[in-house]
Amino acid sequence: MNGQSRIAGLGHYVPARTVLNAEIEAGLGLETGWIEARTGIRARRWAEPGETLSGMAEKAGEMALDMAGIDRASVGLMLLATSTPDHLLPPSAPLVAHCLRLSGAGAVDLAGACAGFIYALIFADGFVRAHGKPALVVAANILSRRINPSERASAILFADAAGAVLLVPSRQARDGILGDSLAADGSGYGLIQIPAGGSNKPFAGDLDIAETRMTIVDGRAVFSKAVSMMVRCSTEALAAAALQSDAVTRFVPHQANARIFNAVAGQIGIEGGRVITSIADYGNSSAATIPLSLSLAHQAEPLQRGEKLLLAAAGAGLTGGAVVVGV
Repeated sequence: MNGQSRIAGLGHYVPARTVLNAEIEAGLGLETGWIEARTGIRARRWAEPGETLSGMAEKAGEMALDMAGIDRASVGLMLLATSTPDHLLPPSAPLVAHCLRLSGAGAVDLAGACAGFIYALIFADGFVRAHGKPALVVAANILSRRINPSERASAILFADAAGAVLLVPSRQARDGILGDSLAADGSGYGLIQIPAGGSNKPFAGDLDIAETRMTIVDGRAVFSKAVSMMVRCSTEALAAAALQSDAVTRFVPHQANARIFNAVAGQIGIEGGRVITSIADYGNSSAATIPLSLSLAHQAEPLQRGEKLLLAAAGAGLTGGAVVVGV
């Protein structure tokens, strides 16, 4: 093993198009303020027709690499956490790595839904420790193209964004991932899904287009299971790091719904001032929300050496996890 990893670069990208709640509320016949009251969302960004997932991921990765200022040929791995790749085949990560001029890096997609960034960060941290080479993690989604506009549960939530974190080797014992916890609950497999398009129900001429769109089957069950999973993983990650919740300087939860992450923060004892959020202006872009929130927070108030971050997520699958990161 070659010591620890540390965060050397952060980046994000959001499309220019802002979609306010009023547009969606009008389409669904909802009263003004209904969406914000239930989700904490005021607006979200949606990609323009010509934008691609790989293009968004490239822009976020470019920002993180520029911030780090390292030799791009030294990067050994690029992981792309996404549920909306450019194509079902081939994976999008090799194209993103090529566009970023990461000539010495392996690259692969990681399909972990809303928890994809947490998984990718843990894998990247292990790679940096084992090989002593930098690793780039990008999380990106264009969920606006998977929304069923007639389904209220999903139409009000989902957005498009990309976020990136560059990890580099470190010899400081309290840098990088200090504790983590991962979870899966296949009993909730069908709670959030796109019914068709996979090998279980492939595309066909008579396929109802609605079956290729996102659906949330039971919102209450998702809420309950997501809160429980995020609380348990956060508690376990803190214990693995030998830290109490009062040592966390910033809690960066997945921006699924303000009610969910506020419930999690309350149960693990982190007051509102330490909870980093972006949901009000950027909505829920699945795996991208944590690195997006982290990059935006760094722009507003730069991360300082010695800070302890707690990142947590849960989503479709069900998959979940949490990490404690030393800055």
